[in-house]
Amino acid sequence: MDKFITLTGIAAPMPLVNIDTDMIIPKQFLKTIKRSGLGVNLFDEMRYDRDGNELPDFVLNQPAYRDAQILVAGDNFGCGSSREHAPWALLDFGIRCVISTSFADIFFNNCFKNGILPITLPQEAVDVLMDDARKGANARMTVDLENQTVSTSDGQEFHFEIDQFRKHCLLNGLDDIGLTMEKAESIDSYEAQMEQARPWV
Repeated sequence: MDKFITLTGIAAPMPLVNIDTDMIIPKQFLKTIKRSGLGVNLFDEMRYDRDGNELPDFVLNQPAYRDAQILVAGDNFGCGSSREHAPWALLDFGIRCVISTSFADIFFNNCFKNGILPITLPQEAVDVLMDDARKGANARMTVDLENQTVSTSDGQEFHFEIDQFRKHCLLNGLDDIGLTMEKAESIDSYEAQMEQARPWV
């Protein structure tokens, strides 16, 4: 998993509330167990018409936001069914951070496990960030995980809270496997002891 330390990038405004996981990645794309290749189908039903043509009004189809790395979203982002494909699709598109007033719990947890930083802020702060995102590609936000701040393109700064264990994992690029591998020496030592003590196992 890639480390998340500081991110400066384009933020796309998505003010819709209750964006659920089926909107993020529709059910027909859940057959794969690969984490790659899902970005093209991110927000599929909002991005494309029935013939597969891009809908020009959708924010991520607009030239200013095609390389967005941050989403500023409406309330209750990631609600609905508990599909890990949702953060996979966001990450594969290039989204590393989602900012909202609230998230569904399972989606929120899945983001951290896949290297995406979900930031919860009060409505007043999200409104300011949403307005900044609407400025387009020339307005780049900065997310500083170490100092737990989000800064607008003109320098207005907001502090966010984060669980310190999750912060540690993101800063060091540690998913569940990475956390286990941090204990590799102890695991190897234990297995060697067990092999001597119980060679018949």
